Amino acid sequence: MLDQQEAQIDRDAIAAMDMAGLPDDAPTERFPSRRTAGRGAVSNPQVRFDSHGASPFDDGWDTLTHDVGDLPRLDTTLTRDSTRSAISWNTSPDIGFDRAVNPYRGCEHGCVYCYARPTHAYLGYSPGLDFETKLIFKPEVAELLEKELRKPGYTAKTLALGSNTDPYQPVERTLKLTRSILEVLDRYNHPVGIVTKSSGVLRDLDILSSMAKRNLARVHISITTLDPHLARVMEPRAATPARRLHAIAELTRAGVPTGVLAAPMIPALNDAEMEKILEAAAKAGARHAGYILLRLPLELRQMFEAWLNTHFPDRAKHVLSLIRQTRAGELNDSRFHHRFLGQGAYADLLTRRFGRAARQFGFGEARAQLDCDRFAVPAGSAEAAPSQMSLF
Repeated sequence: MLDQQEAQIDRDAIAAMDMAGLPDDAPTERFPSRRTAGRGAVSNPQVRFDSHGASPFDDGWDTLTHDVGDLPRLDTTLTRDSTRSAISWNTSPDIGFDRAVNPYRGCEHGCVYCYARPTHAYLGYSPGLDFETKLIFKPEVAELLEKELRKPGYTAKTLALGSNTDPYQPVERTLKLTRSILEVLDRYNHPVGIVTKSSGVLRDLDILSSMAKRNLARVHISITTLDPHLARVMEPRAATPARRLHAIAELTRAGVPTGVLAAPMIPALNDAEMEKILEAAAKAGARHAGYILLRLPLELRQMFEAWLNTHFPDRAKHVLSLIRQTRAGELNDSRFHHRFLGQGAYADLLTRRFGRAARQFGFGEARAQLDCDRFAVPAGSAEAAPSQMSLF
């Protein structure tokens, strides 16, 4: 069992790591860059906290060359997380929530660009293939969450579900931890916001539609591209673009306020699709839209470059050049108020394009706040405050 204090894994933690950077002599990979069947990353960078590392070495038999074929399929392993808290907190000025629950750490979707990858090093795992294949799950997350909601003085605000890794990644089909969280939030009338790129969210449509009637739930579906071939390369185990659009339509039909996130936008790779993504999402019923420019904190810089050179060698230099134009000459800028949108002419053009498309496709309305006043510990709960007894 994983027996350690739970790291506060949120965007503030990522920002702190961004600023710290990696040492120049940090080992780069546990084995050479190569495609792995069904996985997104093409490398497995060394854990940055390790004092010793291994470097690949060719023994004379050309075992490290890239033309020997793909690596064999890697199985997914699950490790129980025995930490005793469910909610992680943040004070980031860049995001609209201060609390989140993540039932899983690591994500089998395998999105190569995922900003959460570096957090896996807290657990002693690589942000590369380890992030996709070595998952940590919290079997008691619902019980832990309920205890925290019962604490005296707890004040409800929208809780984010899926802020670090996708709550509807494939393992959720069997473990159903996300559903157990929603069942608790439903009983306590606690507002929740979900971000996912999985159509698996429709499995919990019964709970979400019920909560939406009380203004307690909203969902954002992340769509990075409408091209299924590009999606398979960038996000090998996530739902296809068509299934994500279908999820938007079904959620909207059930009365669940649903938005779209065109995130991340990657210069010269998927950014040309921004308007088409917003148009398709609007036709499916999405009511709100957002976007984020690609971020490459810590190990993601070398991982993304290796991925580009593997899958898009003809445009890798151009993509990286454009990213640097939006990040003051670097591949990442961790400063608050800059990290999500970038700066410079290219980033400004992307912002103007988004604003125009949002207005054109009807995403201009202000997003209504979820209802935080309904929150209450259910009657009959062991921790509910007892009513005062009558004197007569």
